[in-house]
Amino acid sequence: MKSYSIALIPGDGIGRDVTAAAWSVLETAAKQAGLALAATEFPWSCKFFKETGRMMPEDGVETLRGFDAILLGAVGWPAEVPDSVSLHGLLLPIRKAFVQYANIRPHRLLPGVTGPLRAESFDILCIRENTEGEYSGAGGRVHQGTLDEVAVETSIFTRAGVERILRYGFERARTRRGKLASVTKSNAQKYSMVFWDEITRKLAADYPDVAVTSYHVDALAARMIMAPESLDVVVASNLFGDILTDIGAAIQGGLGYAASANINPDRSAPSMFEPVHGSAPDIAHLGIANPIATIWSGAMMLDHLGETAAASRVMKAVEATTARGIGTTPGKDRTEAITAAVVASLT
Repeated sequence: MKSYSIALIPGDGIGRDVTAAAWSVLETAAKQAGLALAATEFPWSCKFFKETGRMMPEDGVETLRGFDAILLGAVGWPAEVPDSVSLHGLLLPIRKAFVQYANIRPHRLLPGVTGPLRAESFDILCIRENTEGEYSGAGGRVHQGTLDEVAVETSIFTRAGVERILRYGFERARTRRGKLASVTKSNAQKYSMVFWDEITRKLAADYPDVAVTSYHVDALAARMIMAPESLDVVVASNLFGDILTDIGAAIQGGLGYAASANINPDRSAPSMFEPVHGSAPDIAHLGIANPIATIWSGAMMLDHLGETAAASRVMKAVEATTARGIGTTPGKDRTEAITAAVVASLT
């Protein structure tokens, strides 16, 4: 029997509920496929920060290194810990230490889910550069608290970083409908984004079977709303990808369906899988969080581990559940009811 060791980081708020829900689905699917999933749970969270002064222990990254994959719920509790602390104390260090440079977010409507657009037949795969760019953390503040205060935030774009994320996008486009949209703002950002455009054109010669279009980010944002069915694979920088995928979540019905994967493509370290939504402190005690985004992320985890049949089985169970109207209206179904329906659809 194949066995995989999975690090579970439920995190904060509804993260605990949706992680538990996804895990019950994944365990059932694994058992049906003759697999074993071994979970080790870590309490790293804003609560952990308040108790220890750190979002995770100093050796947290090395602790995670030995796992096959990481499943994360949600991190953040702004009323208790600033988001800048929680993000830079847990998620970003993991992504950077494990070179999870490809953030993958699928956007399509599940059966039974009504989106806000007239369009329904879109299937967009957003690929966001995940370790450098605008979220590099380079910069600082001087003369704080004075009228002369200055804040500098420097974006870092390396040839290696831009080329590898674009190549990843080209390769994924080859497995789909053969179209790639490269997103920049090169009319205004004449160094980093012109650099990105130049590398896109250079790499396009290596992929003559992929149709490449370069968009400015504002035009692409409009296209995702006005003509989402025209898009296939979208590749963008860390900041632009972050923003565009929230549009993607909106047009697919909301953050309750928005899954993501932080991928280390060469598999030299574990990849991490998580829903796009936050910890939602306002509903954390109500038991109505939609676990579908986390279950979908879990399916992406199984697929990354090479268990494509089990991953497909999970997604078919999710689709069967939403087709019955379960988990399609925010707040209508309890977390446990949605989970039970997905588990039942597996059997």
